[in-house]
Amino acid sequence: MTTAEGVMGFQGIAINVWLIWMLPFIGAALMPALRRNKPNLLNYTAVGFSLASAILAATLIPLALTDSEVHSQINWISALNLDAGILADPLAIIMTNVVAWISFLIFVYSVGYLHGERDLTRYWFFMLFFIGSMQLIVLSDNLLMLFFGWEGVGLASYALIGFWYYDKKKDYVGRERHMALGIPMWASPTHAGMKAFLMTKAGDIMMLAGMFLIFIYAGTFGFKELVADQSWAIEMSSQNLLVPAAILLFGGAVGKSAQLPLNEWLLEAMTGPTSVSALIHAATMVKAGVFLVGRIGPLFFALAAFDMAQFFEVIAWVGAITAFLLATQALVNPEIKKVLAYSTGSQIGYMMMALGIAGLSTQFVDGYTAGFFQLISHALFKASLFMGAGALLHAVGSRFLTDMGGVRKHMKKTYIFMLLAGLSLAGAPLVTSGFWSKDSIFAATLESGYTYAIPLFAIAVIVAIMTAFYTFRMLGMAFFGDPSKHLKEMDAKGHHVHEVSKVMWVPFGILAGATIAIGLIGIPFEEELHNVFAAYLDTSFGIPEEGSTQGEVMTGQQGPGGDESEEEREVEGRFEINYAAVAASVIAFGVGGGLGYLFYIARKLNPEIISKSIVTRAIWKFLYNRWYLNSILYWGTVIIPMLIYRIIWRYFESTIIDGINPAFQFSMSSFSKIVKAGQTGITQTYLFVFGVGIMILVMLLLI
Repeated sequence: MTTAEGVMGFQGIAINVWLIWMLPFIGAALMPALRRNKPNLLNYTAVGFSLASAILAATLIPLALTDSEVHSQINWISALNLDAGILADPLAIIMTNVVAWISFLIFVYSVGYLHGERDLTRYWFFMLFFIGSMQLIVLSDNLLMLFFGWEGVGLASYALIGFWYYDKKKDYVGRERHMALGIPMWASPTHAGMKAFLMTKAGDIMMLAGMFLIFIYAGTFGFKELVADQSWAIEMSSQNLLVPAAILLFGGAVGKSAQLPLNEWLLEAMTGPTSVSALIHAATMVKAGVFLVGRIGPLFFALAAFDMAQFFEVIAWVGAITAFLLATQALVNPEIKKVLAYSTGSQIGYMMMALGIAGLSTQFVDGYTAGFFQLISHALFKASLFMGAGALLHAVGSRFLTDMGGVRKHMKKTYIFMLLAGLSLAGAPLVTSGFWSKDSIFAATLESGYTYAIPLFAIAVIVAIMTAFYTFRMLGMAFFGDPSKHLKEMDAKGHHVHEVSKVMWVPFGILAGATIAIGLIGIPFEEELHNVFAAYLDTSFGIPEEGSTQGEVMTGQQGPGGDESEEEREVEGRFEINYAAVAASVIAFGVGGGLGYLFYIARKLNPEIISKSIVTRAIWKFLYNRWYLNSILYWGTVIIPMLIYRIIWRYFESTIIDGINPAFQFSMSSFSKIVKAGQTGITQTYLFVFGVGIMILVMLLLI
């Protein structure tokens, strides 16, 4: 590997890496200074800084393709012997480009989407602040700097979810007066922002605990230092702290990536502008947890002699269960942005499952590649879908799918691009990136050798069927059928549905085209990604591409193919198609997509048949109420604790404490009066009392 080890400061191409995350912060700092100028200057400045960061990220791509890296450090906290540093290795380079270029396109989209918005300064400040923080997560060479970026994206997310803090009813999510177990299922922007902030903080605290637990034993937060000297892992393992520390770090990923049980915040984060949903809650921030697992996963796999299988099992099963849970809820939700939000959490579950399977497999690179292939693919088509949904909201004036219908006649470009992105989400065979990325996860699971690979595979296939169904449902309700009552009323008032401006549809059109382009070259693209990660894992962590068990990685032994010739290993290492996985992918799309087509596009079947059976109606209600998890969350963490606090206040604070205080006050007052009575100021009285005291003391001694 060609490296820039030991580089101090801003030398050579390292300056590019530093500037990737610094430029957005500089742009954010300039926003308040430009607030009195025309909106166009704010727009151009923000877009310009995002473009500059993206171009700098692109300059690093050749390094990833040649298995090279840039590692640069500067002095930071001398007392703790900590340096601030950036690490642009193949993993970070791929991720930083995904973040940078999608951010740039969404910034361009924002110019049209927020045209006329009065709080543009605040919007652009937090959007640029977010990009800088996200890039800091990706490019940091240590956990402490990464955590600063981690908290930065959390702050930006909170501010942008609650961007419309006026809390007008049109900015709410959920259907008004919808209750479940006595808990409102709709939320205002300020409520949703606070909920997101608090729930992600639960994960952040776990992550912080895991970080410092490792620091106590390793004396460093640096990723490369943790790999180079693994004595800390030996000591932690001897005290049974290694797996708990790793799971605590994963807790941070669970919070940021909205995985079970910290998934509920994402579903209400749709109160922010759709451009925010596209950038933060679909393409980038929610992927931060996946990136963190991708950053620390190989490290813990390389420590597999200490039996880290439990850590990877937790990742795999949390991902699989989350994918299933949120996919079921997306089947019935009537709001377009919430359907996409459920889908986002579900698809991230796929990514987590793949990374967990990687650690449970003898071929770590397969699951690792599958997870990041899904990340790249999902970032493209989900950002496109969210921006397309924003275009629909602009045109229709409602977030509910039931208020749409037949819109494709008036918004042909939006329809075409959302159809292409939707097909990728649904996993349309052979021509979409979503098909190949899901197929790679299926294949990695089947080939992992994990004891419970089949149950995981079954869950993944079922989720794929549901994904295809709710995607066609969403597209069918929005673009097909007759216009809704809402649209007819709009038309009667002279408000006609029309296509959005070019500055809005071009960005999500580019992303939709990209997901199809990658789909058309799916196998070569996946193979190249596989080769990049194989070289990276081998060079940086000593994880070979083929045939090594976890224990062999740690001891440096070769796997079953250790005696084979180089030519034989090269033949085995070539990319191969798993036909069982491909067949499962095709069947899943056919079943789910076919049902969705019959119900919502061709309209051959009426979805209202669900209401005719008490069983299906109960299932629908259960899913619509989000498995009652949101209600249980509020009862367990808000309602019941507050009830306990009120009881304590009423019967302990108010009765006992408030009763003790006056009694204590009265006692002290009475005692002071007695003491005061003895203070006559007459010397003879004092001598008499003194004498009596001596007599009593002498009598006690004689006794």
